Amino acid sequence: MTRRRSFASAQQVADRAGVSRSAVSRTFTPGASVSPETRQRVLEAAQALGYHVNHLARGLTRRSSNIVCIVASDLETPLRSRMVGELTERLQHSGRVAMLIGTSGRGDADAQAALRQILNYRADATIVLSGTPSEEITRLCIAAGQRVVLINRDDRIEGPDNIAIDGALPGQVAVAAFRHASCRRPCLVTSAQGTPALLAREAGFLAAARAEGIEPAVWRGGRTVYASGRAAAHDLLLRPDRPDAAFCINDLVAFGFLDAARHDLGLRVPEDLCVIGFDNTEQAGWSAYDLTTFDQSVEATGDAVMAALDAAEGAAPLRLTIPAPLVWRRTVRGPTPGG
Repeated sequence: MTRRRSFASAQQVADRAGVSRSAVSRTFTPGASVSPETRQRVLEAAQALGYHVNHLARGLTRRSSNIVCIVASDLETPLRSRMVGELTERLQHSGRVAMLIGTSGRGDADAQAALRQILNYRADATIVLSGTPSEEITRLCIAAGQRVVLINRDDRIEGPDNIAIDGALPGQVAVAAFRHASCRRPCLVTSAQGTPALLAREAGFLAAARAEGIEPAVWRGGRTVYASGRAAAHDLLLRPDRPDAAFCINDLVAFGFLDAARHDLGLRVPEDLCVIGFDNTEQAGWSAYDLTTFDQSVEATGDAVMAALDAAEGAAPLRLTIPAPLVWRRTVRGPTPGG
């Protein structure tokens, strides 16, 4: 039978140190007034008893838990896991507590389960990442008085901070890059998930291509994952008028597209086919892919999130669009390294 560990209380520390309960509280409160002698006695007693401050309980008495929830779906994807890691590190460094809540975005029950966790722990703020978490989470968090930061979402709600990666300009840049590489039949490879970030990239690319008098082939299906890229390659690249360039909606889709084009269909990249992705994940720089892609900077996003959380109470919601520059590598003919 496992015995439950018993934690020392602040009163026990006070009794051992021979001080008041309030002296213990002041010792562990940054900036509070306590004499050096009392502080030393309290710290020695706390160490002997194994005492640690219950910050959750202390936060509840102050009506501030210092907890920031991160709500996200598709946690297994490279960009999402990197973004969660970046935000968690920054929150912890600032003295906050990061609480990760995964959600599939599959309806009201999923949204309500996530919301219960957020409200039960009385989080101070919630960060909702791109993907498919329900808009209802945002609405109810705001109704509960929380600060809400949205990343790459278009929830049409008053109140939250909105941080987005530019999805329009990259489409124009991709079309220009393909034109520079003398590509005549570009295509768009996307998923059926239809998140705001993906739709913005799609719209920007199609508008830029049509402005050039080009009607790209569009492949849309499945989730935004490697397998969708492979499926798209086997469909598009076996057509009589096969594309000679592909703008893949993210790097993960691009990896599947590249692998199928090269290893299954025997095409040369970039000689026979140019490919551009989006995200600039770590894997995009691996020699197996060396993918030309747009850089969705998690560092710049992290800076913006912390600025929103640190803003004074009552400050106007942050509205920020972060640029996504093209990172040239070897999947497009042109000014690539060794191009």
